[in-house]
Amino acid sequence: MSEESGRSTSRREFIKTSGRLAGASALAGVAIPQVYAAGGGETIQLALVGCGGRGTGAADNALSVKNGPIKLVAMADVVDRRLKSSLGSLTKGLADQVDVPAERQFIGLDAYRHAMDSLKPGDVVILGTPPAFRWVHFTYAIAKGLNAFMEKPVTVDGPTSRRMFKLAEEATGKNLKVGVGLMSRHSRALEQLANRVHDGEIGEIILQRGYRMHGPIGAFASLPKPAGISDLMYQIQRFHSFLWAGGGNYSDFYIHIIDHLGWMMNAWPVKAQALGGRHYRQSPEGVTYVDQNLDTYAVEYTYADGTKFNFDGRCMNGCNDIYSSYLHGSKGSAIVSRGGDCGMPSSLHKSQSMQPSDMIWESKVNEGEGDPYQNEWNDLVDAIRNDKPYNEVKRGVEASLVTSMGRMAAHTGQEITFEQILNCEHEFAPGLDKLTPDSPAPVQPEADGRYPVPMPGQKKDREY
Repeated sequence: MSEESGRSTSRREFIKTSGRLAGASALAGVAIPQVYAAGGGETIQLALVGCGGRGTGAADNALSVKNGPIKLVAMADVVDRRLKSSLGSLTKGLADQVDVPAERQFIGLDAYRHAMDSLKPGDVVILGTPPAFRWVHFTYAIAKGLNAFMEKPVTVDGPTSRRMFKLAEEATGKNLKVGVGLMSRHSRALEQLANRVHDGEIGEIILQRGYRMHGPIGAFASLPKPAGISDLMYQIQRFHSFLWAGGGNYSDFYIHIIDHLGWMMNAWPVKAQALGGRHYRQSPEGVTYVDQNLDTYAVEYTYADGTKFNFDGRCMNGCNDIYSSYLHGSKGSAIVSRGGDCGMPSSLHKSQSMQPSDMIWESKVNEGEGDPYQNEWNDLVDAIRNDKPYNEVKRGVEASLVTSMGRMAAHTGQEITFEQILNCEHEFAPGLDKLTPDSPAPVQPEADGRYPVPMPGQKKDREY
């Protein structure tokens, strides 16, 4: 690292400047009209759109906020059994805050409209569907004057990212409060660490490392479509397996670590080059998987000043599991997430080995603030109750784009820049605002029943 000595001025200042365009708040310089604020005594009504595990978890956190009355009044999904399961789960623990009779349980591709129609301006809609539908649902939420919480990722391609940037500005213009489910940003341990890193306690960051390597989870690998379900509904329900629906396992599984390491650097990477491959093509029973995912990724992200961020992802059973993130600085090192997406405690170390004996600081979180999922809802409701500027969408789109940049680098075998992924014209699923149950699925199976997969080096300007 001999070139480090030649960078006498603070590289941190350089990175702050170069990353300002990508990392600036969507609220900067915007005049905020004073509308749609719910006072502390007014009941905030919720509608849940997308009743899977994440949506249900978000609703549970929303109803657990202690800052004034909150009630769930409407639910929407494309699968009736999933809605019923979610409703049953929420009713068990929070029955007095759940008022969703049959007439406010909506099923179908247009169910989101009916659920949001059940709310009044200033209420909150939870957008927990696969991210392909995020811009469609957010557009309607803005038109209805609703505050929103949306799960990550926010986008999976360039065209929808550009669309969401504009929607973020519209939401701010209407003084709507919008949270994004990148809960690492609400981890009090990571907040403490970010402050210390930005203050230079381990010097200039010279390397970042992130890992999420474990066995297959969710809908990572998919077997051929069963009878009795359309291609469209099959792909929506198996959204981890299809790039149009969720960005594949790369976007869905890896965005949290990519997001919080960008936060530690106070900038976003400007380019990526990567490796990726699929080793296991068949189930243990010998049936060939049909999905679009790769099962290994090794991505080298580069920041504007040349600093590297190496991310490794793997979905394989029986291998060494690593799920954590780290910083190396010119004066020491840091454990960012000890285990998982934001596992406490974070710590600083005087050496690069990160041994307990070298630890110089460890995060300590106040009682009641240890759950970042709950913290993000506490923060959002506080902004609604007290009419504070609050819109995380722009940063959520940026994190989604940087994640997609690494994915596209692996899938094409090319170096991909932030500008390239932002301006890429390959929209994975155009026309989702006009989707009906009879619409063809955005990706069609090939003659062998498998779906198009990335072909690095052969398909260089699109991922499949």
